[in-house]
Amino acid sequence: MYTSNDIFFPHHIIPSLKHLRGPKWHDLVCEISSCTECDTRTIAFMLMMARLNGCVSCETDSYRAMRGCSLCTQQTLRRYKGTDEDLIGLYKNALDDVKQFTERDHPLVDFIR
Repeated sequence: MYTSNDIFFPHHIIPSLKHLRGPKWHDLVCEISSCTECDTRTIAFMLMMARLNGCVSCETDSYRAMRGCSLCTQQTLRRYKGTDEDLIGLYKNALDDVKQFTERDHPLVDFIR
């Protein structure tokens, strides 16, 4: 009944997202897919997707969680009303947040939200 879920947006889903939007999104996903899991760009992408998906508020017994992280992410990206440029802007904001976080000491909870 339950699928395998992660607490935070999972790294292994990233490559499967490249065909869900336009060419700019495809290029971003391909770039991030070639990075290591600990790369700042990968962490920023994962943070952006966790924010977009609402991973922090996901409950293990919710419909979202029962469908799994991959399907939740696909649905979120299909329903997203903004452009690929908007998504890339969200990624750049997350990348700035990750860089600032690594330079200073912040509570992790404030970082995710």
